[in-house]
Amino acid sequence: MAILCYLSLAPPVPKPFHGFSARRDVNFATTLPYLNSAPFLRSPKTRLVYSAPPSSTAAAVEDDEKVDEESMSIDVLQRFINLNLGNWSGSFHQYDHEGNLMHKISTKLAVSSYGEDELMSLIQTLYIKQAPSSTSVSGDAYEPEWAEYKIKETNMFTVDKYQQIGFFPNEKAFALRYQTAGMLETVLRQGVLGEDDTGEESPRNLKLPSRQPSIVCESCLYSMEKDIRARAFHIMDPKGFLEMLLIFLEEQGGAVLLPPSFDISNDDTSRIIPHLGKWKGHSITKRSGVYGATIAEADTIAVLEMDDKGQLIQDITSTSDGDVTTNVHWPGSMSNNLVKFDGGFQITLLPGGMYMGCPSDIAKSVAELRSFHLEFCWLESPDKRQRLVRTYDAEGLAVSSTYFFETKI
Repeated sequence: MAILCYLSLAPPVPKPFHGFSARRDVNFATTLPYLNSAPFLRSPKTRLVYSAPPSSTAAAVEDDEKVDEESMSIDVLQRFINLNLGNWSGSFHQYDHEGNLMHKISTKLAVSSYGEDELMSLIQTLYIKQAPSSTSVSGDAYEPEWAEYKIKETNMFTVDKYQQIGFFPNEKAFALRYQTAGMLETVLRQGVLGEDDTGEESPRNLKLPSRQPSIVCESCLYSMEKDIRARAFHIMDPKGFLEMLLIFLEEQGGAVLLPPSFDISNDDTSRIIPHLGKWKGHSITKRSGVYGATIAEADTIAVLEMDDKGQLIQDITSTSDGDVTTNVHWPGSMSNNLVKFDGGFQITLLPGGMYMGCPSDIAKSVAELRSFHLEFCWLESPDKRQRLVRTYDAEGLAVSSTYFFETKI
């Protein structure tokens, strides 16, 4: 019999980073290496152009702009819902902070919607292939059970105010915020323990997410060649350190599982090699929220090299629309599949041309009143890759997202 679970996703106000008081007088003089040409920390403002009209005229202009913004928000929500609709089959992968595969679980996701305009809602039901019971008799035919998990519906309020969406409709990419990792914990419990789950907070053979993580961030990139997507989750523990990395690899259309050739557990070569070289691309930065106005675009050049001693050097050049060029030099070192750059940023190399990046210590960034960012990269072919960067202020609130598309030259 299927197991039915629920996930609540609707606290009224997003909370600041755990353990630190929120401040509004933050000096963001130190910007991010990837994004220092983008004015991403300014609050959205309505810009009116007029010459001292009566107050009634000014109010009318503001009302018109508000209507236009609401209309655009509804259109964006509709496109987000349409992008997710359908049946998705695939697998869920759990990695530790060093990129070691801990568990792999088969999953299915059924996505539908109802309502119109600002009342549209996204309905998602996750099915998790349960692990066989340890009490099963050896030799008996095993019929897999699928646990059913009802995810709280997504609507205009939750996606904008709570999940602080960063959405790129044309590029088919988005980022979302969560306060808990309840859904992810359920996937692990059902997929690894199944009916043998005793409800322990820390089962001996299973690493679970913290009950009060400081950050849970979902970054989703769609394949440019197939009906496949990757949804990657950063889980940061209450102290601001990377706890684990979780990835859903999903293919759209029926119950067909991903082909073996896409199995990211096949990992025989160094994971850093595909990322070495010179990459030329373009970036788009948007404010968080369902309206998500574009606030910056830039042409980028990223060069990653390794010397004969195994040391890494990354040089990044970004030229914005205003012809402002920024150069960043980032030396780093690698240990197995963990790369640490000077300045406190690290990336975990994963199979399948993926990596996920985050600060080595978010609490330090917060204490120093500095913004920080999380990154997900998917190199789907040898000469093309996509990256999604999620930027947070010192209070732990997502303020912008940046999408990169790059080709190797």
